[in-house]
Amino acid sequence: MTDHATADSPRLARPRRPDEHPAGGGADGRPLHAAALRFYWGPMDCGKSTMALQMNHNHARQGRRGLVTTRIDRSLGPQVTTRIGLAHEAIEVIDELDLRVLVTSRRAEGVRIDYLICDEASFYQIAHVEQMAELVDNYDVDVYAFGLATDFRSRLFPAARRLFELADTVARIQVEVLCWCGREGLLNARVVNGQVVREGAQVVVGDTAYTAQVRYQVLCRRHYRAGDLGPGSG
Repeated sequence: MTDHATADSPRLARPRRPDEHPAGGGADGRPLHAAALRFYWGPMDCGKSTMALQMNHNHARQGRRGLVTTRIDRSLGPQVTTRIGLAHEAIEVIDELDLRVLVTSRRAEGVRIDYLICDEASFYQIAHVEQMAELVDNYDVDVYAFGLATDFRSRLFPAARRLFELADTVARIQVEVLCWCGREGLLNARVVNGQVVREGAQVVVGDTAYTAQVRYQVLCRRHYRAGDLGPGSG
């Protein structure tokens, strides 16, 4: 698929959902054509994955049925994990996965799918974001995407940029993350052997542990630009 609209890929016809009510109401009690694509973003440690799991829990409690997806979770497994210890099994979004086919195949088996929780969405392909929009518009599936906005070079991830362009709502997660200096943390610095690096692959799996050879640290803009990791960082 191309990085732009799905012109080069087959569009899937929208059959009536197995759970769809002919009168125009969905089986989850919400009106049809009311779905939305929502993107929640923020730097590391702001609680994106925690919020994703809470969102899934809240919807499931109300009888809605959904799927949880992720890509390159810190655990390197098909699950959503959080730094506060929560975890949930998930579907790994590989390049070849078509989110539309994922939903329509489940529905063909008689499984109702009302929503998708898409964690680590900044690491998805642009094509996946296009598929999210089509699931909302043509299949009445709510999509809740969670991810970073910018990479270690302070540049937008391609998928995040497309989510900013297409999402019905975009919200920065309000849990405040602080730089070592006490200012608001804005940017994710990649630290290799104790030094901030600004070149390399866009996606390299790491965590925030100070003992890791490759790790990430949230900094304010001033200290990100200066490459200053704080007292005792050397």
